[in-house]
Amino acid sequence: MHLPPPEDILPHRPPFLFLDRVLSCGEGEAVAERCFGPEEPFFAGHFPELPVVPGVILVEALAQTLAYLVLRDRPGEIILLTGVDACRIRRAVRPGEIVTFSVRIERVRLGLAQASGRATVGEERVLEAKLSGYLGRPGGAAGR
Repeated sequence: MHLPPPEDILPHRPPFLFLDRVLSCGEGEAVAERCFGPEEPFFAGHFPELPVVPGVILVEALAQTLAYLVLRDRPGEIILLTGVDACRIRRAVRPGEIVTFSVRIERVRLGLAQASGRATVGEERVLEAKLSGYLGRPGGAAGR
């Protein structure tokens, strides 16, 4: 199955688009990946002596994976991140590593999507979190 690139589905654009490609999407689950190359601007300040991907960037990439899953079949809508719960960062991500982001929808009700997700490098767990977001239309109220 051919999957559109993230920029065809998501409203995000560089430098705040953190998915390179989507590997699978369907049946309430999506898997995407990103190689955080050494040219990423945040490495210059986080941290010059030991560059690592900021945890909030990893959470954002996981949220973008959720957004892709939800928005693929909802053209013209957006999803606004409203919650990150039970977030655990297990290990640092260094320049050049490929991170795989996986999300699974647990529930969608009254415009609120709830999901669980994880990030891995190879077989190593990097991050896990519960995410929630409201669906809406640009310029309108979320959740409609």
